[in-house]
Amino acid sequence: MPKAQGRGSVSTRTAGRRRPPIRALLGVPLTAAILVLRAALHPTSLSSLLLVLAWGLTSAFPIEAAAADTAATVPVDDLAPATIESDVHLFTLNDDGSIDEVDEIVLRANTTAGVDEIAQRYIWFDKNIDHVEVLEAETITAAGTHIPVSPAQIRDVLEPRSADAPTFSDAELRVVIFPAVGVGSRVHLKFHKLRTQPTIPRQFSHLAEPARVPIESQKLIFDLPADRPLHADAQGYTAIAPVSAAGRTRYEFHYRRIHFDRPERGSIAFASYGDRLLVTTFPDYAAFAASYRDAAVDASAGDPGVRALAESLTAGETDPRDKARTLYDWMRMNIRYVALLLGETAVAPHKVADILANRYGDCKDHVALFGALLSAVGIRNEPALLNLGEVYTLPSVPGYGGAAINHVIVWMPELGTFADTTAGGIEFGYLPSGVMDRPALHVDQGVLVRTPATQALGRTVHLQMEVGGDGAAGYAYDVEDSGWSAELERNRLRRASRQRRAAVVAERLQASGLQGEGTLSTSPLEATSGSLHTSIRGKVEHFIWPTGTTAIGALSSFSGGIASQLRGWLAEPTRTQPYLCPNGEFDETGVIAFASRFRITDIPDDIELHSETVDYQSHYVFDAQSQVIQVSRHLSAHSRSTVCPAAGFAASRDILLKAERDAMSQVIVKAPQAVP
Repeated sequence: MPKAQGRGSVSTRTAGRRRPPIRALLGVPLTAAILVLRAALHPTSLSSLLLVLAWGLTSAFPIEAAAADTAATVPVDDLAPATIESDVHLFTLNDDGSIDEVDEIVLRANTTAGVDEIAQRYIWFDKNIDHVEVLEAETITAAGTHIPVSPAQIRDVLEPRSADAPTFSDAELRVVIFPAVGVGSRVHLKFHKLRTQPTIPRQFSHLAEPARVPIESQKLIFDLPADRPLHADAQGYTAIAPVSAAGRTRYEFHYRRIHFDRPERGSIAFASYGDRLLVTTFPDYAAFAASYRDAAVDASAGDPGVRALAESLTAGETDPRDKARTLYDWMRMNIRYVALLLGETAVAPHKVADILANRYGDCKDHVALFGALLSAVGIRNEPALLNLGEVYTLPSVPGYGGAAINHVIVWMPELGTFADTTAGGIEFGYLPSGVMDRPALHVDQGVLVRTPATQALGRTVHLQMEVGGDGAAGYAYDVEDSGWSAELERNRLRRASRQRRAAVVAERLQASGLQGEGTLSTSPLEATSGSLHTSIRGKVEHFIWPTGTTAIGALSSFSGGIASQLRGWLAEPTRTQPYLCPNGEFDETGVIAFASRFRITDIPDDIELHSETVDYQSHYVFDAQSQVIQVSRHLSAHSRSTVCPAAGFAASRDILLKAERDAMSQVIVKAPQAVP
């Protein structure tokens, strides 16, 4: 728990090193509000939208003197599409709690792709509490000509996420369209935004994450009453000594970074280990938790209708875990999730009675209703605030934002269980991957804990193929998924149409390099817990060429099995960034029977590999009399956490490469030249 700072002090922590694209949403509350793609877990939400923040914003600087010659000195192939030449944010916290924000930014298009990135800018605002005025907007061509943006080129549009849930957000976007932007052009935008009501009464916080584009100069300036000290976690940002005068204190942070390493596939968010700045008037996480707790007080939580619903749903159940499971399943099946990240809107949930009537809500609304249902049947619970997404750390000081706290789930202390009812495809007792292995703030207790580091996952496959004399093969493919992925897969199938399920079969075969058809069947999809059994029966064309020599995969699974796991793990030849490491137990058996006209000349050798985090074994048996090959493979991935350090990858890579080579190994089959 970070200690409270003294009056007028700024505590800083520095470090250095994923960049969101420069396509920007300027003036987003708490700055870097990155929306997390949640399609897998929230199939009904607006999960296709990813909004990211480039830095908008203030004070006078010599536009003509910006680094105009930079592009000429860098080889074209090495140029970033666009560069932020200057970016200044000035925030003034007024005595009445309102916040004045003046932002000014200059961006340069270095390439044709960069033209698309900078030619249109978006200013986010809440029409009920924000007043926005564009002060200056112009294009400066490569030749130095200034072309102002006309009033007709500035327009307001509804923020896309608001379209499905107008009750929950009154957000709009002010779009600034710059004219005559070409390679070498710069765009200059300056705007003022007055927020009449803070997101949290009498508090201020701001999160800055660098867009992963060259940033030649960035300044963030905060002007606060002297009796409201600002606390900061500054990683990669330089803190300038605060200056106090006339009852106010001015804090300033500078940032410059020209090169960002590309995000490695499977790596976690840059803000987890690299640069970010969070400033806040909250002295510590306990005070932050108290603010959420106070705002969430709701007299309607004890509404007789809520109690009657909880009691009717759990009638006949005596075990608290069974009751919690029943209420959890009802929530995720009946209360639609509306994707609004915590901190973008007011932090108080809606009234429980209203949420129940509307049958939809954002994360804090889900927590409010689920918590009220649990309390109605005597199960103690409290909200737990955390980050949703690829950020696995929290700043040392509290605040809302894309790289800080942006989500809330439920903690049930007597059951020792977290639950996220917004994740429609996760079984009770498990968590979606986006909230695993990270700090969580218990709201009632005001203490930081961690969500589980790992959770059970298992996959058992049996594949049987019978190859006819023409080279086509009938197959029977049976899969049992267990652990946290079982309900996720069951939920996808539950929501899929008949046509979509047929497409799943075709996609599975195509991803395995096969052509054919099949029929999918499953264990009952009405179940909400336990293993999922999936079966496909069908035929593959041209599995073996009917004449000559064919090398076929020594299959123990179609796509999605051990081979797919290993390929994903080895997506990068080397790693310099922390990454998501797989965990789980995978068992596969393949049995391939060949018509007598074929001759099997080569099969792979057995292999057994072991390391601290990986165990892999394979075994191959060929019975010449029956013309049957049996392939058995086992992979056990048992990391101690969801996130693996980059340094550990090199130690495991040799074993992983050998395992991948084996999982992709082949059987050599010869056929007579004459087709029967």
